[in-house]
Amino acid sequence: MASQVLLLVLLAIICSVALASDPSPLQDFCVAVPNSPVLVNGFVCKDPNLVEANDFFFSGLNITGNTANGLGVAVTPVFTTQLPGLNTLGIAMARIDFAPLGVNPPHTHPRASEILTVLKGSLEVGFVTSNPGNRLIKKVLHTGDVFVFPQGLVHFQRNVGHGSAVALASLSSQNPGVITIANAVFGSKPAIPSDVLAKAFQVDENVVAILVNGFVCKDRNLVEANDFFFSGLNIAGNTANGLGVAVTPVFATQLPGLNTLGIAMARIDFAPLGVNPPHTHPRASEILTVLKGSLEVGFVTSNPGNRLIKKVLHTGDVFVFPQGLVHFQRNVGHGSAVALASLSSQNPGVITIANAVFGSKPAMPSDVLAKAFQVDENVIASIESKF
Repeated sequence: MASQVLLLVLLAIICSVALASDPSPLQDFCVAVPNSPVLVNGFVCKDPNLVEANDFFFSGLNITGNTANGLGVAVTPVFTTQLPGLNTLGIAMARIDFAPLGVNPPHTHPRASEILTVLKGSLEVGFVTSNPGNRLIKKVLHTGDVFVFPQGLVHFQRNVGHGSAVALASLSSQNPGVITIANAVFGSKPAIPSDVLAKAFQVDENVVAILVNGFVCKDRNLVEANDFFFSGLNIAGNTANGLGVAVTPVFATQLPGLNTLGIAMARIDFAPLGVNPPHTHPRASEILTVLKGSLEVGFVTSNPGNRLIKKVLHTGDVFVFPQGLVHFQRNVGHGSAVALASLSSQNPGVITIANAVFGSKPAMPSDVLAKAFQVDENVIASIESKF
């Protein structure tokens, strides 16, 4: 009996290590208090009664970063430090600006996979597989193209177009971390011993001084750059429908390289007055970035509060929707609108509330719905007839 208990304990420890990542939230949200003296894994939570829409909001991703540096690159992060509502949600993003010939040098994110979307220009991107293969998988991307970098792998981007370039990076951690290889190896404080580096890089010291989760895994020897590539997010979706909205998903089905990486994205197009109706993502938190136009967005906290937290966003603004909470977006501008959604699951799932409640197959019993919505069963039947 004792040996069986010990085995179960060991299995639990192994599973907890194997599944280690950003911890799953245990409440609707945990807005960060960055200046708290209490040390926790992440940040201390703000009193939920004091939480407001601005805690889930960031403005400024429409502003060009300053690329006047040796690399010709500028990164504008939207991590928990900049957007407190991200705390515990396991997702973040960044804008990356490239001057002509600019380079985002080889680096890793120790706690996150990354999806990169090119908003302007052309970028050569690539990552290197781990030992012993060390295979470079690379691709040239253009406006609207998407590429995936698996967690922890060395990767880079460089501008190969004729002008400046802009990209949006979505990451599967609220604090993905960045390790720039050159800085870490040759610029550590104190320095790594020069004889260690000389042997590692096989040069003189003087030179130094200068497989199944979601989908079955493809044979790694057959993997190619196109497995991590998606083209088409520059193409407007067809909003000629009753809601005036079109969603172009980039999930593992569309981009196989996302499999097991815990991140996905989507383009959302809105016609004038278009609405992305109340829905939830059961397996993902979401960061929404407005690329064009103005959107009113909001989410509702869980029972018993059922508080609506909403905000009007404009081009370059960012808003966070915590995992599983009912949320919506609607176009309140004078023309069409476009947004980019980053999600913390390769398959976030979508439950549109009206469809699920009034359009399930088979239908939910009408008396159950009548009691739930406190209306006559004839009203329920009328609504159901539309789905």
